[in-house]
Amino acid sequence: MNAKLKSTIAVALMSCVMATGAATAQTKSKAKPAPRQPHCYDVEVQRPKQIKDEHKIAGTALGAVAGGLLGNQVGGGKGKKVATAAGAVGGALVGRKIQENQQNKTETVIERRCD
Repeated sequence: MNAKLKSTIAVALMSCVMATGAATAQTKSKAKPAPRQPHCYDVEVQRPKQIKDEHKIAGTALGAVAGGLLGNQVGGGKGKKVATAAGAVGGALVGRKIQENQQNKTETVIERRCD
């Protein structure tokens, strides 16, 4: 073979090797994308307070005692007994309502949420 033909074959072979190497390099560079990091943030949430005395017994009892004591200060004889009973009933209703208003309040808490 003459030198010119050998040079042409050598150049052709080198071109094939280089093209194959470039294709392999491109294939290897297609790596998996990095895993996506979750986006986390804090959110203020309002929720009802936890009810400890669902039947409002404490408010009713305290109100009845306070109302009975106040009613006992009024009147005399049978009127005093009626005023004491009326004061106890009225105090129980007021105490129950006060406790109900306190239990219906909400509390603000911070929750961590992530997408």
